[in-house]
Amino acid sequence: MMKNAIRSIAACAMLASAGAVFSQNMPAPAPQNVVQLSAAGAVDVQQDLLVLTLSTTRDSKDAAAVQSQLRQALDAAVLEARRSAEPGQMDVRTGTFSLYPRYSQANQITGWQGSAELVLEGRDFARITGTAARISSMVIGQVGFGLSREQRAKVEREAQAQAIENFKAQAADLTRAFGFGGFTLREVAVNSNSYAPGPRPRTMAMEAKSAAADAPVAIEAGKSTVTVNVSGSVQMR
Repeated sequence: MMKNAIRSIAACAMLASAGAVFSQNMPAPAPQNVVQLSAAGAVDVQQDLLVLTLSTTRDSKDAAAVQSQLRQALDAAVLEARRSAEPGQMDVRTGTFSLYPRYSQANQITGWQGSAELVLEGRDFARITGTAARISSMVIGQVGFGLSREQRAKVEREAQAQAIENFKAQAADLTRAFGFGGFTLREVAVNSNSYAPGPRPRTMAMEAKSAAADAPVAIEAGKSTVTVNVSGSVQMR
């Protein structure tokens, strides 16, 4: 009797194990009454960050002379800029520093050219343009605008709230249109981006500096559009 009971228990265990393996190998049923959708929220905001690039070029037959002249011009510019630097209001950093040869038609080196950049970036537009006007060893090469971290974070929260509300409203409309009484969220993804006009052309900025070398360049920031997209799927029920 005991042996028969043991055999019966073992057989049941084998059947249960086989059933578990079989159920694991079976494909999961396809989801039903699920709809994919996406929505966006967009906010226009005034740009509060100025990025002004100063640059200078040198040309000589001697590479060491070009490099030395560039360093002198850059050192003088950095020294003047640091006097007015303040974190967040005007940050100072060096940009590209390049040196390259000039070739003749016979493919021989006839001289050297080089360029150096200094970047002034921050929220205090008057401080930045005033500092740039006092730097005599460089000219304005490029002017660009953007959003500070604080401004971007604030606007992204606003755009995200819009996108979520639009997503929920769209899900509710589709649910009613298909004849269901409600929905539950299955999955969701959120991503953001911003758009703004590109930097002003270099020639325009240099002409503005040469027209009044000792006066700040007149600038005017535009607007950026911060967009947050919400996409995902809902289960209609």
